[in-house]
Amino acid sequence: MYRAVTRQIEVTVEPNFMPERSAVDEGQYFWSYTIVITNTGAETVQLRTRHWIITDATGRKQEVRGEGVVGEQPVLGPGEHFEYTSGVPLPTASGFMTGRYQMVTDTGERFEIDIPTFSLDSPDNKRVLN
Repeated sequence: MYRAVTRQIEVTVEPNFMPERSAVDEGQYFWSYTIVITNTGAETVQLRTRHWIITDATGRKQEVRGEGVVGEQPVLGPGEHFEYTSGVPLPTASGFMTGRYQMVTDTGERFEIDIPTFSLDSPDNKRVLN
């Protein structure tokens, strides 16, 4: 599991290679990832936007920006969490993702929180990120 905490908002990520959705002999690899966002602070916040940087094993980067996550812009009061699962295809057997969420407080203050960098590895291509 990967973890980052920014301004008392914790983001954890658990990636999972999905061989049943991959076509390894055709250079198509697919991972799901489950993210839990937990508000350990005292103020209510809402997730507004996401910004992902996805890098494959050849170093090719793809940036993804958008509103919310999985069609939602969750509001998290103190002690609340939001969990979702999404997925990503790559043309290589490994890669990594990193990013940021833009949050807004109930008073209208906007700030960004880190999504921890996490590796995407097929079972036969394990490596460790430092």
